[in-house]
Amino acid sequence: MAESPPPRPPRPRRRWRQWYECVLGWPTAPATAVRPMGLLTGVRFDALGVPEEAGFAVLGRVPATGPVALDRRAGRMWFLTAQGSADELPELLGWLDWGGVALGLTALGTGGRIVAPAPWEGRSAAGRRQEALEGPGAVEAVWVRPPEPGCEVERTLPETGLGGDVGAPDLVRLVSTAATECHRSRLLRAGRARRDQPPENRPGGPGDQAQDQALAFSYASRISAGTRPRSLTL
Repeated sequence: MAESPPPRPPRPRRRWRQWYECVLGWPTAPATAVRPMGLLTGVRFDALGVPEEAGFAVLGRVPATGPVALDRRAGRMWFLTAQGSADELPELLGWLDWGGVALGLTALGTGGRIVAPAPWEGRSAAGRRQEALEGPGAVEAVWVRPPEPGCEVERTLPETGLGGDVGAPDLVRLVSTAATECHRSRLLRAGRARRDQPPENRPGGPGDQAQDQALAFSYASRISAGTRPRSLTL
């Protein structure tokens, strides 16, 4: 039986913590036996989390978002947003007609934490993207869009009404795009799962057809298709 590799020395992670706390001024949570080092939310920023597939789609549609991290082991992408924005998410989703729709979209505020990505210092944009696309490894999380050096993070974060003052989008626009892509990703996964089933096991009864119709013609799907008036204003 092959021996498991020895644990990695803690020194690099100590340097990570020093970087976040001393250079950026971000509070961290120490690593434990079951959890890697984390960045605390609700202090300098909140975080909007989406499935990885939907997250990359959002990046393709929104050129400037503020910092974005990818938790490779959990398969989730985290968009840093203004402090307090996590509390606004349920009401915002309801206003956008996404209330009650299972999207896989979450927000972390006070008391939350995300996995601390490997510091981006010395990594090119192409190198960071390659790290993000590679499978999970020793580094649990990476920056897809890192914080800007020498820039206070609050100035770059999406917030309701204004957005950051260096090109970050309005929070409503970001949430609308994220919800659309989460819903689209969910429908695509469901379609792939149905196609992968043997023909004799594929659901096809009246109940399943009714469920498909509900998904196809729900308000949320109409927003995804761009046919709702509100979607045209965001």
